[in-house]
Amino acid sequence: MGELQSAVDALAAEDLTHLFGPALLERLGPLLALQNRLAAEVARTVRQCELTGAAEHDGLKSMAAWLRGHAHLSTAEAARVVRTGRALEHLPATAAAFADGALTAGQVATIAPIAGEAERAAAEAQGVDLGAVDQALTEVAQGPAHERLAQAVHHYLEALHPDGTEPDPTEGRRLSVARHADGSVTGRFDLDAVGGEKVQAAIESIVQANRPLGDDRTRLQQNADALVQLCDNQLAAGSLPTLRTVKPHVVLGLDLDDAVDQSTGPGAARTGFGAQISAARARWLACDASISRIVMGPDGVPLELGRDHRVVTPGLRKAVVRRDGSCVFAGCGAPHWWCDVHHLVHWLHGGETSLANSGLLCERHHTKVHHGFRVERRPGGRWRTWRPDGTEILIGTPLRV
Repeated sequence: MGELQSAVDALAAEDLTHLFGPALLERLGPLLALQNRLAAEVARTVRQCELTGAAEHDGLKSMAAWLRGHAHLSTAEAARVVRTGRALEHLPATAAAFADGALTAGQVATIAPIAGEAERAAAEAQGVDLGAVDQALTEVAQGPAHERLAQAVHHYLEALHPDGTEPDPTEGRRLSVARHADGSVTGRFDLDAVGGEKVQAAIESIVQANRPLGDDRTRLQQNADALVQLCDNQLAAGSLPTLRTVKPHVVLGLDLDDAVDQSTGPGAARTGFGAQISAARARWLACDASISRIVMGPDGVPLELGRDHRVVTPGLRKAVVRRDGSCVFAGCGAPHWWCDVHHLVHWLHGGETSLANSGLLCERHHTKVHHGFRVERRPGGRWRTWRPDGTEILIGTPLRV
């Protein structure tokens, strides 16, 4: 073990700054193989620790607990290492390839379920040669179709129980959303195959329909924008079920002083679900919204509720849609049902709610014009777009592939 530590110390001491492409890749390949071999030794050692009750030496009940406490592994990672060690006892081909560095720890964890107690019993009862399956999956993991390893394992496990009852797809569906201090949210969802297909199809339709020229968003950003756009479309359609007697909508609270002030005003507005956003963001949302005035007393009690004032009437929106047809930001062309009606001169600063002072902008570019970009409609009807530095964006028609 001392020699291994010395070898790693020597690697860490090497200066990489003088190396470039090919030399770096030549160094990386063996390191990845060694990483796999070390992971195999960790799994093998953990299994032996489990068989001999080594965790009890440190007063712990299981090796999973020991890995969490002493190695600082997450619960999921500790469980994965323990399962891998157990499975390798029954999967000689996988174990050999893992020990040689040809398989990653993730690939072995994917194969491991075929060696579960129930799965081994089912294979024996049906006369399935587990060794042959082990060998076949190892070859898949090392071959050009390695990305389909999980699918191959799934098909095998499904074949072990061909007469099982079809599960209710809704039982395994989960969606969790966590809000952070800055108002942003992160989430996780787990869906069955059909539910996942529906979500992917809907998101993909939005992504493929909105690929403007010069779009530098990553695929992850495009997916996230598409999800927000789907919700935007549904909220705008007004066909969602009512929520506490009113149609679901985005609620925003903002003081009048912050509404008319040109400064950013971070944390000046609060959404209906409790997020704090800047006054600038709130003014952007107010471009195409229904505004209600509430006069508050010194003790925070509402004294007067003014009537709603719709900034853009349905009739005006129809006129803007007929004239513009799509997002007017240079190079975009997102369909009108994705767009807000933007005031070229904000109504809070004296801009009229009129056809001449309006233009369609999708969410992405509506944000842009509230952060320095500018759009303008020329007398002849042509729209022009300027960057924050004053230069005009001159590109062709929207790219559609």
